[in-house]
Amino acid sequence: MSRVVAVANQKGGVGKTTTAINLAAALAAHDRRVLLVDLDPQANATSGLGFSKREEATVYRGLNSGDLSPVVRETGFPNLWLAPSGRDLVGAEIELVDHDDREARLRFALGSVRQAYDPIFIDCPPSLSLLTVNALTAADSVLVPIQTEYFALEGLTELLETIGRVRDSFNPLLEVEGILLTMYDERTNLSRQVVDDIRKHFGDKVFRTVVPRNIRLGEAPSFGKPVLSYDIKSKGAEAYIALAREFLKKRKAT
Repeated sequence: MSRVVAVANQKGGVGKTTTAINLAAALAAHDRRVLLVDLDPQANATSGLGFSKREEATVYRGLNSGDLSPVVRETGFPNLWLAPSGRDLVGAEIELVDHDDREARLRFALGSVRQAYDPIFIDCPPSLSLLTVNALTAADSVLVPIQTEYFALEGLTELLETIGRVRDSFNPLLEVEGILLTMYDERTNLSRQVVDDIRKHFGDKVFRTVVPRNIRLGEAPSFGKPVLSYDIKSKGAEAYIALAREFLKKRKAT
């Protein structure tokens, strides 16, 4: 069985989708068959990989049918596939409320594709919504991107509490994959202080790799490409390549 990793933080603007796209691509470059599931109705991971936000076959269909395989699309990046999002996912939460298994719809849908990909990443909405709960129920672990700025820890306690509740109620094996420090600016004392504080507080749960502020990371989605395709020599690409190596090393050690 492949490993399913939810990339989650209810605070927006922390590099969540950037991390989902580029870590997935970096692992695909290591000859892993990687699936990225875009569970965010904003569909930024979908457009960031060159697909339209108006795709007809989206994760919404997979949630309803219990089978994600018909909506999976091959991307232009080798070894990387996408289950796209779209506007129809906005109504999914309202419709799911009446289902007895509403928290586990994504877990059921992933059952049809888990054997084909390793790992599978889920890009979650920037909220603690029913869609996010579905991702946490389906996942083996949670990767939490945190921006290295003053309000970095804002909401993190609430997210960790939600992870704990999902573990207690729906997914007892759910664990924290790691905390990833993003948007790091080595020129500022504040960024360095935030990094030190988070490492002291969370210890080895924090990835050693730190993702810097990098204009190429911001530009790549507008071209529908991971940064590895857009500018592999950029600091952003180098950071996600290093993160992929750290991810694989961590998995090998467990």
